[in-house]
Amino acid sequence: MKEEEQVLIHCLYFTANRFARNMTKLAESTFDFDDLAPSYLYMIMTIQFHPGITQKDLCQKLSIAPSTSTRFIDKLEKQQLVLRKVNGKETSISLTASGEEVYKKFRLSLKELFDAYSDVLGREFSLDLSKMLHEASIKMEK
Repeated sequence: MKEEEQVLIHCLYFTANRFARNMTKLAESTFDFDDLAPSYLYMIMTIQFHPGITQKDLCQKLSIAPSTSTRFIDKLEKQQLVLRKVNGKETSISLTASGEEVYKKFRLSLKELFDAYSDVLGREFSLDLSKMLHEASIKMEK
């Protein structure tokens, strides 16, 4: 194996980004939600699981910056998928009926996505890889 290949294969930064680009392509081709990128759909799902979630908690659960969440919520609110309610310094977010419909459609798409990458990687490997990446992310965030 050439030195260049060894460096790329053993560089977690390069390998993780390469994998992420491939997963993003697969997700974008699986999720058919007009102008909503997959990141917005995961936000919708998190809000569905936690109706009335504060913006601060939403940021923590999704590991995103407050400015990113504001931009996402603004777009979802404009599309009438979420309701934002300000209570003093806290902002709580809930789904509208339209947002709940998008959530239901997204959950079906998640199964399609899992099936698509499991067909390539294998079911057990996919589950193990997802668990290991989750654990690694938690360690890196500390």
